[in-house]
Amino acid sequence: MKLRGKYKMLPVIFALAWPTMLEQLMQTAVQYIDTAMVGTLGTQATAAVGSTGTVNWLVNSTISALGVGFLAVIAQALGAGDGEKARRASAQALMVSLAAGLLFTAVTLGLSGRVPVWMRVDPGIRDLAARYFFILYSPMLFRSASILLGTVLRAAGDTRTPMRVGVAVNAINIVLNYLLIYPSRSRVLFGLTLTVPGAGWGVEGAAAASAVAYVYGGVAICYRLWRHPQISPRGRRLLPDRELLRPCFRIALPNMLQRFATSFGYVAFASMINSLGETATAAHTIANTVESAFYIPGWGMQTAAATLAGNAWGAKDEEKLNSLGRSLMPLEMGLMAVSGGLLFAFAPELVGLFSRDASVIALGSTVLRMVAVSEPFYGVAVVTEGLMMGLGNTRAPFLFNILGMWGVRIGGTWLCTQRLGLGLVSAWGCMIGHNMLLFLLFICAYLSGRWKPRRVEK
Repeated sequence: MKLRGKYKMLPVIFALAWPTMLEQLMQTAVQYIDTAMVGTLGTQATAAVGSTGTVNWLVNSTISALGVGFLAVIAQALGAGDGEKARRASAQALMVSLAAGLLFTAVTLGLSGRVPVWMRVDPGIRDLAARYFFILYSPMLFRSASILLGTVLRAAGDTRTPMRVGVAVNAINIVLNYLLIYPSRSRVLFGLTLTVPGAGWGVEGAAAASAVAYVYGGVAICYRLWRHPQISPRGRRLLPDRELLRPCFRIALPNMLQRFATSFGYVAFASMINSLGETATAAHTIANTVESAFYIPGWGMQTAAATLAGNAWGAKDEEKLNSLGRSLMPLEMGLMAVSGGLLFAFAPELVGLFSRDASVIALGSTVLRMVAVSEPFYGVAVVTEGLMMGLGNTRAPFLFNILGMWGVRIGGTWLCTQRLGLGLVSAWGCMIGHNMLLFLLFICAYLSGRWKPRRVEK
């Protein structure tokens, strides 16, 4: 039976979205395992790891923003049937990933001792947090390649290769976590006592495991791109090409400013939460970890939206572009409603996976149930932004996100926690207010047609 109307797009959407969802699921599973393994070392260890976690968002999202420019250009070039332009853009992306990796290596390692101070980490765990941060950011060259070049592959509709590399990266991380975090110990298997080797490095072991996994990921994604049949950069020069870099950076710059400003907002947000004490920091870290799994449908659909919107834009197929939007909106809301319902129902059990502290479990469960209610609305903002990214329309999302982050989340949290003396619940209330504002702004842009910067010419 033939699919009609908006349903015609569903098989294509799912074909692009499910590998990204699986990749995100694996990354989240490893994040869960990391947090649980470190959590066995105590609340201080969890706080030391989580206290600088938002800096990770800041760095990763800034690099990801560069990828948005290449995603739009490559997806549109392929939609227009211009494979040579897509391959040239791929070569430019490889060059930019090298430059970004070297720059962020110098910046993050040079500031590793200062970051815990700026994040207002408890003085008793600042040294531990600084060592974790330094080790984790040592392989920034490889992390940059993995992030940016993975986006290039997704722009060509290849979401499976980044998924496969991500699965391997996560498997390496888990195995090395087990060997590096804990000391050597005895285990009984089928009646036999076996000695399991271990380095006993604790928090530093968790960072070292992640660092080695990142190195593999960067090398593997470069290799796969180099051999890709459609967008391999082989034979193209790795010197700046203004004709290609200009539109890429024009698209990427607003998105980069948006991600930098919002991620810096996350840093400010976490800094204010860190000032509330170890229990609030641990509950916030665990709740963030738990919540990330329930955003997976949103991020998977955003990838599909960006790629397909770019293809339709390049092919000048307005009917396909409109059909894509009509297909994605109800689908995204339905998926996020299900994930939000599960998060609400199982919040205490999920937080209990990472901590045995009753106060941490109670506080983490409360804030998770609060945010679960807003998930379907936030999903609309995520998928609409994906459509706009594929079209190269990054200015409006920039304004929307800055207003929500700094006007609602940061301003509200500062007032509640630093002036009124309220706790973590008030901070997450401000976060929900931010999500709801994004929903209103993006849904208005979609319904009014302003998500498309111009009509596709026939």
